[in-house]
Amino acid sequence: PPPTPPSHPVVLGDVFNDGQYKVIRKLGEGSYSTVWLACDLKYCIYIALKILVSEISEITTELLILRHLTEVAPVEAARHITRLLDEFEHRGPNGIHRCLVLEPMGPSVNTMVEELPQFKPRRQGMKIRYPLQMAKSILKQSLQALAFLHEHGIAHGDFQPGNILFDLNDINSTAEDMLRQKKDIQARSISPPIRRLDAYFFTDPPTKPVTPLGLRAPELILTGAVNNTVDIWSFGYLIFELITGQPFCIPGSKYKDDDHLLSLTTLLGALPDEFFRNWKNSSLYFTPERQLFNCQLNGVSPGEEPLMVEQASMEEFFDQAEPDLDKEEAHKVKALIRWILQYDPATRPSPAKILSDPWFYELDV
Repeated sequence: PPPTPPSHPVVLGDVFNDGQYKVIRKLGEGSYSTVWLACDLKYCIYIALKILVSEISEITTELLILRHLTEVAPVEAARHITRLLDEFEHRGPNGIHRCLVLEPMGPSVNTMVEELPQFKPRRQGMKIRYPLQMAKSILKQSLQALAFLHEHGIAHGDFQPGNILFDLNDINSTAEDMLRQKKDIQARSISPPIRRLDAYFFTDPPTKPVTPLGLRAPELILTGAVNNTVDIWSFGYLIFELITGQPFCIPGSKYKDDDHLLSLTTLLGALPDEFFRNWKNSSLYFTPERQLFNCQLNGVSPGEEPLMVEQASMEEFFDQAEPDLDKEEAHKVKALIRWILQYDPATRPSPAKILSDPWFYELDV
């Protein structure tokens, strides 16, 4: 593999952009950037400073998207997305680094559920999931963010709990001493990995899917077609996961695509003709009449019997998780997930349309 481009060496207390931003804590690092909590000494607020490695200091898709959203968005309309506050270049020993100034964000939806007081101390058999109203609020605000992106011609590309972050409402009233990283703590040991932004403009989709395997819509797996409705598909998964506390699909083998497609067939029903024709390995699992005869990934070895496992529809799987809903509301949520997870991308509802569903519409957030 090619060597990783050099990042800028940062020491706690370093200042950037002519003394405006003072670094006080490391927030994370990835292959292409490091992220730091810093004080904006000009406006007396905290910011997240993202310092890109020197070799990608040209204009990236991430920066184009952040700039575009900053230009088109009044603050109120963009309240559910992270905004670019400033950008500048910094010259260091490893070259010129582009630096992005963003609002500091809190923990992800993925990690925050573990911190809720009702799950401490953790006991065996506990269902770790958000209380219903909290889950609903997270879903609606996430959907509002998605609607905003789509209205401005941008697809998220990796819409999942790990990429949905909580606000830090009162961070600016917190004393710097409380937030400053102690000098003797090795920064590397407390640096969670950070991911690149996988968003893209509708007019310039990536040639290869950026969506993780477990979230991919069937057309992404079978035809490689990248379209803006893949976010809608991911949102259907998100509803299921936040309400039940269980992921919708877990591809858990080296035959990930087959695993995923078999799960979809079980949960949502038979794939449409076009998709089925594109599934090269379908004959390992289905008869010519499309009857499922084997769930053993990569087919049946000579002398072995085909493997069949108990099949459960999405609705049955949902009910087995015993979510905190009465029968009537559970029925509404299952119908909502069905409406969203349609195999034909053209028939999937838009974020704005989903927001008008009574289940979301009556919730004030």
